[in-house]
Amino acid sequence: MNNTTTNSTYYFFSINVPYSQCEALYSPSAPNVVLVADNGVKVQVPTSRLRQFITSQGVKGRFRMTVNAQLKIVAFERVR
Repeated sequence: MNNTTTNSTYYFFSINVPYSQCEALYSPSAPNVVLVADNGVKVQVPTSRLRQFITSQGVKGRFRMTVNAQLKIVAFERVR
């Protein structure tokens, strides 16, 4: 269950990273990636949030990130 409130902010992303590039998500020298949300906002996301979505095809799909009023990630999920 998510602990979202009315103070939550949602960011939507379309991600299409081939499997051959997913190894970088495990590099200690790159603990974060910068994603550009649909509204143009650049958001720094820990690579650990993306690792769970790696398949043999890579990381592909539509994602939603929910942050609270303190800008802490509450949820990062695939929506399709």
